[in-house]
Amino acid sequence: MKGIDSITPSRHTCSTFDLLCNHTRPPCQTRLLPVYTQKVMAYSPKVSVDPAAAANSHIHMPKINSPAMASATTNVLGLLHDNLLPSLNLHSSLALVAYTASRVTRRVELKDWLWPSGMVLNAWYHGVWARCSETGLSLSESLSTLGWTQKLLLGGVTLWGVRLFTRIATRSVKRGKDDPRYDDMNQDPSFWNKAFFTVFLPEAVFQALISLSWSITLQQGTIGSIEATPPQYGALLHGLAIGLYTTGLNMEAMADQQLERHKKKSDDLNRSGVFSIVRHPNYLGDALVHISFPLLLAANGMFHPLSLIGPLANYLFLRFIGGDKQNEESQDQRYKASAPKKYAQLEEWRANKNSFWPSLREVTNPWSLYLVAIGAAGVLAERGLRRYMRV
Repeated sequence: MKGIDSITPSRHTCSTFDLLCNHTRPPCQTRLLPVYTQKVMAYSPKVSVDPAAAANSHIHMPKINSPAMASATTNVLGLLHDNLLPSLNLHSSLALVAYTASRVTRRVELKDWLWPSGMVLNAWYHGVWARCSETGLSLSESLSTLGWTQKLLLGGVTLWGVRLFTRIATRSVKRGKDDPRYDDMNQDPSFWNKAFFTVFLPEAVFQALISLSWSITLQQGTIGSIEATPPQYGALLHGLAIGLYTTGLNMEAMADQQLERHKKKSDDLNRSGVFSIVRHPNYLGDALVHISFPLLLAANGMFHPLSLIGPLANYLFLRFIGGDKQNEESQDQRYKASAPKKYAQLEEWRANKNSFWPSLREVTNPWSLYLVAIGAAGVLAERGLRRYMRV
């Protein structure tokens, strides 16, 4: 079934977008519309319109200067109400479930299972389930109302989250006990009585903030005006976004794979492969993935300043709360106590390699060049997919 972006009006019917934006419709025209399109009409204040997709369709997009465009769903407070509050409700509820399971099993790491899976659920809630609930659309019909940019966004979040969840869950099951980073927490007798408010709920808040990178666009579409056009260098920004995402995702995956292989054959600190670029390439890769989301929106005329909160919140968490800060504090404590050789290697590594952002000399690092090549391949692959699907 074709999405609404691909419906071509004939002389017997008015434009689909005209129908969406006008309250009066001749009965004969209404009868000619597909059933799911009639359902979408009820959703018209929030109907998602991807300018990139609309530009390739035959549908005339009328200028809309109605005061309704300045409604509560298009100003900042309205957008936060429609997107951030549902996200907070979703993630805090999931955090309570994770806290209960963690307390019963005495494994704090179960909250890490929730980090990627909760954000994938968030993207599908805003992109699909909310539409189904408000309009009565089926799952496939709701997906068909998404433009290409929104589908890339939903697919990108899903791919990132599923890969990370699989990695975390597999490692956790193989280890058979809690992550060593959380040993101190488990040794604190009062930890579990306060853990929900000091650990689980704050992470839920960060997840809700990070989700602003996609939740607004997936649910609201183009903010402010459905006639928004991509910027002058939209194609360049689009390619850069796809390249950053592909590079970041592969950097994360390679870091996990290389570390796993290294641990099987050596007790030394792994400083080769992508770990020769920075000390924490998995966190850098994660940051690149999240930076790519608002960049993709900016490239296709769907950007809203609130979407910048996502990568900023993700970066702050990775650098100053969890991520490399928490990881190196744990390494310091464990290596000093039981692995002096690895601790000496860590100190030497710190003197030569940055923790998160690569130094300028890493431009010539073969692994940096390899990752850039992977990013370029991702750009070409997405472009080929678009042509194949005639988007």
